[in-house]
Amino acid sequence: MKIHNSNNYLYKLFVGLIVPQRAHWHFLLLSTDLFMNMSTTDLSKQLRTELTAVQTLYRAFSEQNPDLVDAVLAPEWDDIPLAPGQGPGPAGIKPIIRMVVAAFPDVHITIHDTIQEPGKVGVRAEISGTHLGELFGIAPTGKKVNFRLHEFHTVANGLVTTTWHMEDWFGLFLQLGQFPPQG
Repeated sequence: MKIHNSNNYLYKLFVGLIVPQRAHWHFLLLSTDLFMNMSTTDLSKQLRTELTAVQTLYRAFSEQNPDLVDAVLAPEWDDIPLAPGQGPGPAGIKPIIRMVVAAFPDVHITIHDTIQEPGKVGVRAEISGTHLGELFGIAPTGKKVNFRLHEFHTVANGLVTTTWHMEDWFGLFLQLGQFPPQG
């Protein structure tokens, strides 16, 4: 497909590569400009490094190890939006990981799809677990739940610098049969 730039009428051809990755498909969008400036081996290594960084962020939850984020989040990592009471940077996500693990001791994040281009990784995933600890003021229900999340990450020098995310909290609260207390 051709992309038209109205400012200087340049056309760029984008090449899409679809690569099977275990139980999901990994879609790469690559500009032809990249092929001129970077060897295929270098590009492949960069993409693999960036994807591994993003996957490690999710492993921190599933493996109940908040310290994993230290190796993959930039010191100035921007998490958008911050959770209520969440501090900035990698140190700010660690209490969130601990809270999720306390509420769902068997928490697991399954990555269903990723879309990637150099410096950007999009993720469609699902969080599952058994609600055995308090979450947002909701007492443990013992219910097995799963809820979706969609996130977009920017990555530079092998570190995630920004994450934009949206979790299906409404769907989770419906499964729990209640919403957090207001006020």
